[in-house]
Amino acid sequence: MPGGRHVAAVNGVSFELAAGECLALVGESGCGKSVLASALLGLLPGNARTRGTALLGPDDRIDLLGAEETTLARTVRGRRAGLIPQSPAAHLTPVRTVRSQLEETVRELRDTRRGALRAAAEAAAARAAFPADHLDRYPHQLSGGLAQRAATALALVADAPLLIADEPTTGLDRDLVDRTVDELRRHTDEGHGLLVITHDLAAAARMADRVAVMYAGRIVEVATAADFFGAAGPRHPYARGLLDALPERAFAPIPGLPPELDALPEGCAFAARCDRATDICTTLPALTGGVACHHASEAVDA
Repeated sequence: MPGGRHVAAVNGVSFELAAGECLALVGESGCGKSVLASALLGLLPGNARTRGTALLGPDDRIDLLGAEETTLARTVRGRRAGLIPQSPAAHLTPVRTVRSQLEETVRELRDTRRGALRAAAEAAAARAAFPADHLDRYPHQLSGGLAQRAATALALVADAPLLIADEPTTGLDRDLVDRTVDELRRHTDEGHGLLVITHDLAAAARMADRVAVMYAGRIVEVATAADFFGAAGPRHPYARGLLDALPERAFAPIPGLPPELDALPEGCAFAARCDRATDICTTLPALTGGVACHHASEAVDA
């Protein structure tokens, strides 16, 4: 708009997600992961604009990017696509207890009697490791970790074919992280598609079938989890740097900072931080063979 800045927060992203598959979307803060999740569910701010297509469902497909808000609200969100939000407290109804919100979700989606509503709510809470004696509390009475588990329970009880989990382990200790990851993996194994956005590479290794690495609004590598975390390792220098930064690996941070999304270079956005950069990196590499890097073959040989 006049006087404003145009920022391409996500650009040229393309991927598929099958039923019964978990795709982990990883990358540093500010690379566009959460913006992508918000775009898929129609939750971007009013001044945001999208283009392209995002098709949901094997049959009776709906284009999430082109759908009207009424369609998204009535037939998509919570029914065909669930969300574990990055900021769960903002998505919980402040004047309703956790139990009432869980039961209301079940009531809207199924023809369920009162006793079954209570049982379904308690079962979802147990799956999310949310304590039963906190079900009758209001969101403001919950810690950050409990709010996270309440949001997870709400997403699981809806049983939507697609679940988008945006940093689902935030605020949890390691035992609860492992429990949440295992439950999300079980949810996936039951036939649901799972797009999980996470900084926790250990959690991604535990639950993902494939890994997509995002940098400066673009996907720079897609690989099977077995290859990414195994002997083959990542092929993109940035993806390799993410793994090398882990304490159990080299514990070596990636030098420098990501570029501002409104001031991206014409070529590879990672070139300024990359020890393999050459003159060819002034041109933008395409995502070819699962990696967007002019020096991907050298990364494999290294």
